[in-house]
Amino acid sequence: MPYALIKVDPTPNPNAKKLIVEPSPNSIRSYFNADAAKDDPLGASLFEVVGITNVLIHTEFISICKSPDTNWKSLLKSVEQVLSTTP
Repeated sequence: MPYALIKVDPTPNPNAKKLIVEPSPNSIRSYFNADAAKDDPLGASLFEVVGITNVLIHTEFISICKSPDTNWKSLLKSVEQVLSTTP
């Protein structure tokens, strides 16, 4: 099911953002690399975005971390595109 990015919230970590999406994800899971997320369509698709280093999918939000040299503006644009096309 595709997701709509509703809001992006900052976190204390400058390399992490909290993404409010609709519909809300239905379970909690965390991945620190693409290989760990390979069986999760949402997690795997987020790791296709260059610069993402880890993903936390919560029942009410998604949290992503990026590498320090990755630009938030371009990364979030790619993330929004991935979310809108994830089955």
